[in-house]
Amino acid sequence: MFKPQDLVQSKTGGPQMIVLRVEGETLWCARTDDFSKKEIEVSADSVNLYHLDGDFGVC
Repeated sequence: MFKPQDLVQSKTGGPQMIVLRVEGETLWCARTDDFSKKEIEVSADSVNLYHLDGDFGVC
């Protein structure tokens, strides 16, 4: 479902993240505003693909 370089956001809101790698149902992501790209482990079912609708990000 998700692949590296996808932009995602938590279903409950929060910062935009980029998927760095996928291991089964686990995504390793980094916040797009984190230049050090610290990896964050998230469950694939806890995020949606991110897209813009005008000036706003929408999941």
